[in-house]
Amino acid sequence: MRGLVLLAGAAVIACAVGCAAPAAQSVAVVPGGDADRGADVIRARECGTCHRIPGIRNADGLAAPPLDWMARRTYIAGRAPNTPETMVQWVRAPETIDPETAMPNLGLSAQQARDVAAYLFTLR
Repeated sequence: MRGLVLLAGAAVIACAVGCAAPAAQSVAVVPGGDADRGADVIRARECGTCHRIPGIRNADGLAAPPLDWMARRTYIAGRAPNTPETMVQWVRAPETIDPETAMPNLGLSAQQARDVAAYLFTLR
């Protein structure tokens, strides 16, 4: 019995040192992006008219996919790998990734696109 307790205790200590909890997954960083400014851009462009977006007041649209868990998704628009660079391209010029997309080109500047992407990568 004593050996079992020692073994269990060692497993707990080993896991505390070496196990990563799901919340500790690496977060994609968007170079030059600011999530707070991104939230402001999302509000100003009224992205919540079409999307449900966590953390954005009144962003409860049903015309487009919800953006919950965006940072955990493998693909953007089911076509392109979900990387910071691709996300910036998607929010800036979605037609370059999917020419038939219903998502409009919002005319975002490069900085605005980086900021929006930075916000979307906070949605874990």
